[in-house]
Amino acid sequence: MLRAALLCATALFTTAMGSSQAFAQVEVKPVQHSKVGEVLAVRISEDIAPGDYERLFKGLLANPGKFARKVALLDSIGGSAAESIKMGRLLRESGFETLVPTNSVCQGSCVYLLAAGKHRTVRGYVGLHRPYYPAGDSSQAAGSYNARTYLRDMDIPLELADTMQGIDPQRMRVLTPQELQRYRLGATPSQISAR
Repeated sequence: MLRAALLCATALFTTAMGSSQAFAQVEVKPVQHSKVGEVLAVRISEDIAPGDYERLFKGLLANPGKFARKVALLDSIGGSAAESIKMGRLLRESGFETLVPTNSVCQGSCVYLLAAGKHRTVRGYVGLHRPYYPAGDSSQAAGSYNARTYLRDMDIPLELADTMQGIDPQRMRVLTPQELQRYRLGATPSQISAR
């Protein structure tokens, strides 16, 4: 049932929003699922940048009410670690599940969004590397970016922060299904079938 609902939410969201090329960085849309009911779908794609938290917050405010499920669909190359952590906290507080759909990627700071899900499912690829800070972002990061505290709050092993710090920013490493399980970043399709 969970697997079918996630697949349908992905398909409905894609149909409702058009081609993946037309997506903005943050989209929030209610979609109707024939068996589950109304699902609030959030799609976060491309480069995460300052201002995306506000877009997510406004999108959630514009869609109040009760939903059978809330699912965040992730297909992002990462970006601002500080913004990702703020967005992740909002997703967690709002009760979202997170999903990396088939043929999608969640790399770099997108991992913080994936970690925020009350249930995490990975059908695509998850890649890690140490965050890098373009001009101006590092001063902002000192106050709001604390990966270890955030990961602990999301019930993710702190070993993930150490692993991320050991990977050069220009060299992403894709996690294996065993690593996804070890870091509690998500169920793989075979694990979902067993539910």
